[in-house]
Amino acid sequence: MVVAPVAAGREPALHALLASMNSAPGLADPRNAIVPFGAFEQLHFARLVVLDDALQVDLKVYGVAPPRLPTWLVFIGDCDGDADDALADLARGAGAGLARIFSHCEGFAPGTDVLAWMRARDQRAAASFVNWVGRSVRQIREESALQRVLSARVPRQALATPADAQRVRADLAAHVASEVRAGRLALTPEPATPLGWQLRKLANLVAVPVLGLIALPFLIALAPLLAWRLRSLETSDPEICPRPHDADLAALYELEDRDTTNQYTALGAVKPGLFRRWLLTVLLVFTDYACRHVYTRGFLARVQTIHFAHWFFFDDKTRVVFVSNYDGSHQGYMDDFINKVGWGLNVLFSNGVGWPRTRWLVHGGSRIEQSFKYFQRRHQVPTQVWYKAYPGLALVEMKRNQRIREGLERPAMSDADALAWLRLL
Repeated sequence: MVVAPVAAGREPALHALLASMNSAPGLADPRNAIVPFGAFEQLHFARLVVLDDALQVDLKVYGVAPPRLPTWLVFIGDCDGDADDALADLARGAGAGLARIFSHCEGFAPGTDVLAWMRARDQRAAASFVNWVGRSVRQIREESALQRVLSARVPRQALATPADAQRVRADLAAHVASEVRAGRLALTPEPATPLGWQLRKLANLVAVPVLGLIALPFLIALAPLLAWRLRSLETSDPEICPRPHDADLAALYELEDRDTTNQYTALGAVKPGLFRRWLLTVLLVFTDYACRHVYTRGFLARVQTIHFAHWFFFDDKTRVVFVSNYDGSHQGYMDDFINKVGWGLNVLFSNGVGWPRTRWLVHGGSRIEQSFKYFQRRHQVPTQVWYKAYPGLALVEMKRNQRIREGLERPAMSDADALAWLRLL
């Protein structure tokens, strides 16, 4: 995530430049002349979004004078491998275009080293979710191509006996092998997991519980005070959930449902006071821990439609930005959260100004459906440029394609398994 304040008076020109990168409202042309995202094989998703401070006015209900904050330009990419390597690749392949974009920001002058400038403004996420750790852009594309080749080749008539499934599978495997030899199809072996990544994951796996155990005696001693403080705030914090303006909703609708996948960007202020700030910080540490070690194979709790999701602190932890890429409609996405993980929404987002009132952090809140839906739409920000590396592919199809490849590469399987595999095609 590269973050930079937009220079005074440059926002209209920036919006015009970002719009020129799109093939449809908000949807990037992968071959656009400024940043041809499709040329970067390690990039799953990318977005450019302008964030202002419009909702800071909500702080007035706490008797706090809203601070004047910069308008930020944010560039976010979900990438394979090391983020710094991805930035370097972008700077090499699209340095001139990135310079045109960032020239609208403070601190970027002609001749500025684009890579060094981006590195200096790269911001780490407070928590991140990856749907399937280790699944690369190359793998997704190659397995999609494999599915198309096999689907076009598989016979559609009923098989006379279950044993015929073995014969058909062998014929298909031979056809794939010939396509690979001819260079018309690629099935790249999965690379080894980098040792450094494994060590960092192991360190996180151990460090967070150890720190939790160290803090546990203090938390037990302070539990009555913390519980009293939480409940007193919950009963007094104001709700701010008016229906969003029609024009704002129309601007969001225009950017949605242009693919099987949609994007979501939301921005909001953290409730004033150290208690809420510290509570949210701790909760995001545990969220990141769960996403890193538990929810790594297709699920975020019970939700299965999210490709990537990230939480970022902004402006000295006074605001939070949440971004995600998800399959299906916005309405379905919100209903998924309400019905399957409403408590999780409450745990994190109830620390934001205006959230529907909660009880003991997990009850109420997002369960108050209409108030929640008004709240999240009001805090949603139009994403000016959004890129997806594999248009038309949903997570359920990626999982199917992965199973097809795994079945093809198995040295042997039973007649029943072979028949089940053919049904995937």
